[in-house]
Amino acid sequence: MAFRKKSTKNPPVLSHEFILQNHADLVACVGMFFVLGLMFEGTAEASIVFITLQHSVTFPAAEDRATESKFLYYYGIKDLATVFFYMLVAIIIHATIQEYVLDKINRRMQFPKPKQSKFNESGQFSVFYLVSCIWGTFILISENCLADPTLLWRAHPHNMMTFQMKFFYISQLAYWFHAFPELYFQRTKKQDIPRQLVYIGLHLFHIAGAYLLYLNHLGLVLLMMHYFVELLSHICDLFYFSDEKYQKEVSLWAIVFILGRLVTLIVSVLTVGFHLAGGQNRNPDGITGNVNVLAAKIAVLSSSCTIQAYITWNLFNVQLQRWMEEDATLQAPSVKKKRTKGRSSRKGTENGVAASHRVDSPHKKKEKSL
Repeated sequence: MAFRKKSTKNPPVLSHEFILQNHADLVACVGMFFVLGLMFEGTAEASIVFITLQHSVTFPAAEDRATESKFLYYYGIKDLATVFFYMLVAIIIHATIQEYVLDKINRRMQFPKPKQSKFNESGQFSVFYLVSCIWGTFILISENCLADPTLLWRAHPHNMMTFQMKFFYISQLAYWFHAFPELYFQRTKKQDIPRQLVYIGLHLFHIAGAYLLYLNHLGLVLLMMHYFVELLSHICDLFYFSDEKYQKEVSLWAIVFILGRLVTLIVSVLTVGFHLAGGQNRNPDGITGNVNVLAAKIAVLSSSCTIQAYITWNLFNVQLQRWMEEDATLQAPSVKKKRTKGRSSRKGTENGVAASHRVDSPHKKKEKSL
């Protein structure tokens, strides 16, 4: 994600440069069409599909309890429209953070071009992971998952979600889908695109898997652990970009990073491998959420292990690149010193010869006079 410089010249309308500079305004105009559609009776029903959550079921209140009716949700085809709308919102928020926060920091710190793209990437992910961790923790507390961990495998009804749970997953899917057009909007380098595509695809695959298999609570817990580790990792990267003296802290952080991956694997194995094994169903049905079978459990465990292995391998590659950069920076001054020493020695010999000529010249004059 390169640092964008605003040019004084106005590019042609709908040109490549025009879209890159004004993509947030263009996306905001598209989003406003859906919002304005709520004002008219003929288009209100279509706009509601994009803006509000769909596929709800009302559970009437019990007669012996003075409680209100409860609304629960399941997934359906209309969720794609909702994800599309909030993907537009994510693009607008991304551009706002980039222009009013990260670009100003880049101008003040005057980072070189390679660091600018990495700093922008870590800054965007830090904001997203921070908001997601706070939001997800609030959901876990409100649904009593932290006080009663057994809800991870015995949540009832297992094929329904609360409003805040479904809205969280819709927002997560919208954010990771918005990352695809951002590769174009942020002028991502060609050599960085494959790495970004794999990173985005793995998150989409696992978040959508937890959403479609109704493993909502388990997926939320694993996401919070993963996001917390990623948040600390990107915060360390921000400190490293601001001042390279924090390299030791970043190296120590690699140990914490690996420990976080191990804890994530342990939680997924314990939950899926042991606790869900007690309630295995003979007739799986993906529509009703009855997917507690051996094949589904193996798929969940294998996917969890895959993403943890990939992220750990990516960490090793990043650390190796930083160590190579440090070696290059340490070797560069030594080479310069050798060159300066060679030049100084040559200058010293030349100065010595010149001085000897100057000292010998009076004696030669006396010999000539004699």
